[in-house]
Amino acid sequence: MKTTWKDIAPVPTSQEFLDIVLSRTQRQLPTQIRAGFKISRIRGFYTRKVKYTQETFCEKFQGILDGFPRLQDIHPFHKDLMNTLYDADHFKIALGQVSTAKHLIETVSRDYVRLIKYAQSLFQCKQLKRAALGRMATICRRLKDPLVYLEQVRQHLGRLPSIDPNTRTLLICGYPNVGKSSFLRSVTRADVDVQPYAFTTKSLFVGHFDYKYLRFQAIDTPGILDHPLEEMNTIEMQSITAVAHLRSAIMYFMDLSEQCGYSVADQIKLFHSIRPLFANKIVFLVINKIDVRRPEDLEPEYQQEIQNILNSGDVEILQVSCTTTEGVTGVKNAACDKLLAERVSQKLKSGSNSAGTPGGRLGDVLSRIHVAQPTGGVQRETFIPDAVKNLRKYAKDDPERKKLERDIEEENGGAGVYNIDLKKTYDLADDEWKHDKIPEVWNGKNVYDFVDPDIEAKLATLEEEEEKLEQDGYYESDESVEDVEEADTRMKADLIREKRVLMRNEAKMRKSLKNRAQIPRTAKSKKLSHMEKALDSAGYDVDAAAARARSQSQTRGRPLTRDTDDNNDGDSMDVDADPRQAIAKAKARARSQAATNRLEDGVQDAEQRTKADRLKKLGQKKMNRMARAGEADRHTTASLPKHLFAGKRTIGKTQRR
Repeated sequence: MKTTWKDIAPVPTSQEFLDIVLSRTQRQLPTQIRAGFKISRIRGFYTRKVKYTQETFCEKFQGILDGFPRLQDIHPFHKDLMNTLYDADHFKIALGQVSTAKHLIETVSRDYVRLIKYAQSLFQCKQLKRAALGRMATICRRLKDPLVYLEQVRQHLGRLPSIDPNTRTLLICGYPNVGKSSFLRSVTRADVDVQPYAFTTKSLFVGHFDYKYLRFQAIDTPGILDHPLEEMNTIEMQSITAVAHLRSAIMYFMDLSEQCGYSVADQIKLFHSIRPLFANKIVFLVINKIDVRRPEDLEPEYQQEIQNILNSGDVEILQVSCTTTEGVTGVKNAACDKLLAERVSQKLKSGSNSAGTPGGRLGDVLSRIHVAQPTGGVQRETFIPDAVKNLRKYAKDDPERKKLERDIEEENGGAGVYNIDLKKTYDLADDEWKHDKIPEVWNGKNVYDFVDPDIEAKLATLEEEEEKLEQDGYYESDESVEDVEEADTRMKADLIREKRVLMRNEAKMRKSLKNRAQIPRTAKSKKLSHMEKALDSAGYDVDAAAARARSQSQTRGRPLTRDTDDNNDGDSMDVDADPRQAIAKAKARARSQAATNRLEDGVQDAEQRTKADRLKKLGQKKMNRMARAGEADRHTTASLPKHLFAGKRTIGKTQRR
C-alpha cells in the first residue's frame, strides 16, 4: 500500500479553531430572539446553538483524527519511520488529547441541553448557552500545544517521499560520501543534492526508472557510521529502518579510494555489522570510483576479506564509476534482473497446493498435470489413421476438393432457393428411414417402424369385451354407499361453514365493542323499599343499609328522616315525586360536595403518609437529574410563528429570519 502523506489536511491553531467554529455557528443559525416569544421557542433557539456548536467542534476534531495515519494500520516501515522522526508516544498522546477533547465537548453539550430544557426565561437560556460555549472554548484552548505539534508533524510528513514498500525496490546504503546519491542521480531523474562532503543526504530520497517495461524505485539512504544502534542519530536510523523493513535488493556501496574519509577496513566492518538486516534479501557489493582504484589494486588482506564476503553467502560484486558513468547501466541491469527473478520465484513458492502441502503455486500447477502411462511396461506406438494422413488442405481452386455445403448451395440457386437437407446425415440402420414422415427416434430406433400392424383389430376386440362386461354388471358400483358418504361430507361442510360464520361474528363484536359495555346502562331511580326487600330476601340486616341510604339522600337545607317523610311511607331514596327533578338535585349535590382528600385516601395514619411522600420524592430525583419529563410536565403544542405567515410575503426565505 502506497502511503501518501500529502493528503493530510492542515491543522489550525486553537484560536483559529475557535474562530472557525463560532463564525460558522453564527452564520448558519438564526440570530434574533425576543423575550416575548414562547418559552418553548426560546429553549429551542438556544438548544440549537449549543448542539450545532458541539457538532462543528466534533466534526473538525474527527477530521484531524481520521486524517493522520493509525500506527497499527500502516506498514511496519512507515510505523518505524514515524517513530524515528517524531516519537510514536508523543504522536499518540497528541491524538489522544484531541479525542478526549471531542468527548468532553459532547458531554458538555449534553449536560447544558438538559439544563436549557427546563430554563424558565430568556435570561436563563442565554446564560446557559454562554456557559456551554465558554466551556467548549476552554477545552479547545487547552489543545494549543497538541494542535501546534500535529501541524508540524503534518508539514514534515508532507515533505517525505512517497515510498511503496511492496514494489520493486533498489536500496542504496553505505558510509557517507561513497557515491550513493551520484548513482541515484545517474539511473533516475531524481533531483538529489550531490556535494563533496559527508552527510549531504539527511533523509530518504526516492527516484523511479523503467526496466523491461516495469517501474522500479531506487531509494537513497543517509550515510551510516559504524557504532552501536543505541548511539545512532535520527538521520542514521532512517537508513536502518529502510534496510530492515523494505523488500528490496540491497546495494552496499564501498569507496576503495578512501576519498570518502573512511578506510576500507571500516567499510568492511560496517558491512558485517549491518549484515543481520540483509536476511532474505538480495545483496550486492558495489565498488564505486573504479576510475581511481579497482579491487585488484587493494592490499592482499583486504582482497581476502572481500573474497570471504563473496564466498560466505549470496553476495555479488559489481563495479561502477559514477564520475565516468562506467558500468552504471550494467550495475542497474544486473540488480534489476536478479530482483525480478527472485520475486518470481517467491511468488511460485508462496501459498500451498490443493493437497495442503507447501508446494506453492508451482506445485499447485504441477498437481493438475497427469500423464497416463500403460501398465505392465508395454510400449505403445503412436497411431495416426490413414484418413488423417491423406487429408489435404482445403483449396478453393482444387477441382478434387471436398464439396462444402456452401458449394452445393451455390450450384442449386444460392440462398433463398436452395434449402439444406438436415436429415441426410442421420445415422440409421436403413438409409430409407431418414426421410420418414414421423421420424420419432428413441434409443436410435424409429418408433413408427415398431407399430403392430394388427393393433386396430386388437383394439376393436378389447372394446367388445369391455361392453360385454359392462352389460353383465361387472362394473356396477354401490351408488347408495356413495350417496351416504356424499351426504355426510356435505353435512360436515355445512357445520364448518356455520362455525366459521359464528367465529367471524364474534370477532367483529369484540373489535367493535372494545372497552364499551355490551349492555348499555341508563340512569334509573330505585326505591329504598325495593332495596330493603332484596336485602331481606337475601338474609342481610336491612337497618344499617337503610340508614346509610337515608343519610346520603338528605338535602343540604334540612335532614329528611322517616318521621318527616309522610308522602312515600318513609322511603327517603325517592324524595321528589318527579324523577327528573330528583336527578337534577343529585347532580347539583355531586358538584357542590368536596372531593375526597387524595392525600389521606387509602392511608391509614400519618406515618404512612410521611413514608409515601418520601418515596415520591426519591422517585422524582432521577427524573430531575436526567432532565426528563415527569407526570407534572405539560406538553406545549407547536404554534405557528405569526411573523412568518401573516401579512403579505416578500421575495425571500420564510423558514427563518
